[in-house]
Amino acid sequence: MQNIRNIIFDLGGVLLNLDMQQTEDAFTSMGVKNFKSLFALGHAASFFKEYEIGVIDDDQFITSLQNLAGIQAERGEVIAGWNAMLRDFPAERVKLLQRLKSQYRLFLFSNTNAIHLQSLQDSYSNSYAGSRLDDLFEKTWYSHHIKLRKPELKAFEYVLQDAGLQAAETLFVDDALANVEGARAVGLQGYHLEPGKTVLDIPWKF
Repeated sequence: MQNIRNIIFDLGGVLLNLDMQQTEDAFTSMGVKNFKSLFALGHAASFFKEYEIGVIDDDQFITSLQNLAGIQAERGEVIAGWNAMLRDFPAERVKLLQRLKSQYRLFLFSNTNAIHLQSLQDSYSNSYAGSRLDDLFEKTWYSHHIKLRKPELKAFEYVLQDAGLQAAETLFVDDALANVEGARAVGLQGYHLEPGKTVLDIPWKF
């Protein structure tokens, strides 16, 4: 990695801690007996991706989720279970971003959805005295807003064009290798954050 002027961060698993076990436990308590087969990456029903690109709304997603899982839980309980995977924003990662802002243009690109985004933004604001998550970055892109998701090449091409970035001068950081490979395919420099590592382990001198 060299000649980096811009950094695009993934959110979940990179800046925000995730714990899928929490959501599994929540849905199991609602009566779901085969959570992993229903929700496993690559096996989840198509409506998960439809929700991530804003094709269906919150109510359609929740209804689809209830039908898939075969549960009669109240809407609020389903939302709470869905959000249970979202954990904390460690202070040292926030401080790292604040330091990096003096050297690089910072951006955020996340595959997410409306329910998760509202929850995680509220969580960040509550943890950091009313501050806004988006203010850590020059620009943010959420998949359900732009109707595109990683690792689609069109998604990376969109963000580059939208911010006027040169791919060769831009580093993309993600914990999903497929997303990093997608970024590299359009000329971005990619950093795969491997399991057990955090953004604090990246050598931030390029």
